[in-house]
Order: sequence, then C-alpha cells, then structure tokens
Amino acid sequence: MNGTLYCNKCGAPNNVSSQYCGRCGTALNPVASAAAGTGPGATTVPAPAVSYPVPAGYPAAMAGVRYGGFWIRVVAFIVDAIIVRVAVHPIAAIFGISLAASWAGMGMHHGLGALPFLFFGGGVLAALIIGASWLYEALMLSSSYQATVGKMILGMKVTDLYGNRISFARATGRHFAKWLSGMILCIGYIMVGLTERKQGLHDFIAETLVRRN
Repeated sequence: MNGTLYCNKCGAPNNVSSQYCGRCGTALNPVASAAAGTGPGATTVPAPAVSYPVPAGYPAAMAGVRYGGFWIRVVAFIVDAIIVRVAVHPIAAIFGISLAASWAGMGMHHGLGALPFLFFGGGVLAALIIGASWLYEALMLSSSYQATVGKMILGMKVTDLYGNRISFARATGRHFAKWLSGMILCIGYIMVGLTERKQGLHDFIAETLVRRN
C-alpha cells in the first residue's frame, strides 16, 4: 500500500505503512500497533486498569474500607449507654414515686415487707433498660443513619458484608448476640481488636461490619 502519512506531532511525512514517525518517534497508528500480529477484523482490547489483590473473603466493593476498632467502639458504647439511661430515667423516677406512695399507704417503710417491692422495682427498671437498649440500637442501625448516636459522633456505621443497610431483624439479632460476646468472658468483644475487619463475635453471627467514614 503506497501513500504518505503525516505525523500528528511534528508534521513530518512518513510512509503509510510506518508505525512510528522517522523524525520524532511518535506512534503514527496506535490502534494498528496494538493490533499488530492479529488476524483481519480483530478488535483492540484496552489494557486493563492497574488493580491490587483483594484478600480472600473480602467482597470486591469493600476493599480499602476502614473499620471501627476496639477502643473507638468502647467510647461509642459509653455514649449510647448514657443516652439510654437518660431516656429511661424519667420513667424510672415516676415508677419510684409511685412505689414510695404504695409503701407509705401500706405502712411498709421499714422491715422485710418492703423487699418484694424493691425486687419488683429493680426488675422493672432492668426490663426498661433492656427494652430501651434493644429498640434504640435496632431502630437506629436499621434506619438510614445506619448507626447509633455514639457511632455517628465518631464517624462509624454498621453495614452488612457488602456495605448495605441492615434490616431491623438483623440489627435485633446483632444486639442480642452481644450478650453471648459478653458471657464468654468478653472474648467476643476482644475479637474486635484481633480480627482483620474488626469484627466481634456478634458481628460474625449477624454478618455485619462496623465501617468508619
């Protein structure tokens, strides 16, 4: 094939079959150069972008994500515990006043007769705290915030293994799985500081991750 091909960079004339400019060395037909050695009609496949290996078990979309470590989650837990108790306190106070009035009416200010009321009052208070903690955490984690107030303050949110928002049911399971993490000498919590993606036992059970923004 005869003809002249001019370099786009320096304008020098070159033979149409040349791949590089004889004056400046610029590629005259990059597509043809890339396709050299292939048959007629072959298409050029762009070189893939540089990629880095993702450790086994990681969803590709989660590579490079930062996770909430042990101590930052401890601080978030303390903040959330304070919030729950502040919310429960008015109800407990009203209950306490009612209980004191009952004792006064029955003449049970002193003696063993007041013990059943004390046990009952303590049980009600514990039930209030447990129920409030569950609803607070499950509702917040399954909401669009994907985090409790403590976690939001510290720039964390809870997701599934693929970065999606979790359901109320999964958030509930994760909450009560924390009891198991605590019952085995808190080993389930200590795992947060030892595992690669900062997962506690409750995170493994619920298949969740605590991500940092």
